Amino acid sequence: MNFRSDNVAGIAPAILQAIIAANDGRAPAYGSDALSQALEDRVARIFEHDVAVFPVATGTAANALALASATPPWGAIYCHAESHIAQDECGAPEFYTGGAKLVPIEGAHGKITAAAIAAKLAPTSTVHQAQPAAISLTEASEAGTLYRPAEIAEIAALARARGLVLHMDGARFANAVAALQASPAELTWRAGVDILSLGATKNGALAAEAVIVFDRAKAADLGFRRKRGGHLFSKMRFLSAQLDAYLRDDLWLDNARHANAMAARLAAGLHGMKGVRLCHPVEANEVFVEMPEPVAASLEAQGFGFYRWSEGPRPELRFVAAFDTKPADIDALLEAVRAGPA
Repeated sequence: MNFRSDNVAGIAPAILQAIIAANDGRAPAYGSDALSQALEDRVARIFEHDVAVFPVATGTAANALALASATPPWGAIYCHAESHIAQDECGAPEFYTGGAKLVPIEGAHGKITAAAIAAKLAPTSTVHQAQPAAISLTEASEAGTLYRPAEIAEIAALARARGLVLHMDGARFANAVAALQASPAELTWRAGVDILSLGATKNGALAAEAVIVFDRAKAADLGFRRKRGGHLFSKMRFLSAQLDAYLRDDLWLDNARHANAMAARLAAGLHGMKGVRLCHPVEANEVFVEMPEPVAASLEAQGFGFYRWSEGPRPELRFVAAFDTKPADIDALLEAVRAGPA
């Protein structure tokens, strides 16, 4: 039973069927097909706002291209120290921006605050320093916690006051929308977000993400950046088909609700177990837990997959639930933890 990531899951049946349907016959290339042309309208209805939408295949591409459109090579991007762009994208944001500087900021439970960002903002009057250009938030955060609309709005106000672009890495955005019962609009443009990297791959797609820009004037160069970066697919209809099926009939939210519920089931079962400590509030589909090393090793020996966030006598482990996680799998994991080392 593999709980290392929601990336280990397969493709949601409705998305797989949409890919098969898109394979029937021929269609114009490079996003001129009917599915791709209609995608912006669907996204606009869901977000209640005019949008420019740029499908890509990976979250790294979405983040790097979005930030490159917002940041000059001499710019600074403020983000959480454990954010995906800082830790897990092999310098892609720096590469695609042509050398912009990531400024990591510490923050409890995977989140940063407006006050912490303000304390880090460098003076803008000297040629010797990278110039503040963008702030990037992760929703849900790398700790599985969530930014509420008011928290986003406070950071957005700082961004506007300093002339910065506010980007949101939404690899697990659906999990946030489902958990907070807030509208996509409330968690993005209404709160002040300028650009969203919308994830689908972790929540049931094969390989589909999208850069969503809420001000078309700020999207003027993204088409060129996507092409130059090698992410303009000639058979774009297969990405658009995934995103269309993902957003149709609330599949994205249904999948996220299930994953969130499975994480909550795991957290409830772990709560109060001897020697076990939840490291962060469980608000989406990730559970971070500290437990004795013999218990962790026993779980591995029994075939349970998880990510070791830290090592030591009491390592921090990450378990991630997905759209297809079964309650029986959660219960088996809980029983194994309860039983302790063999």
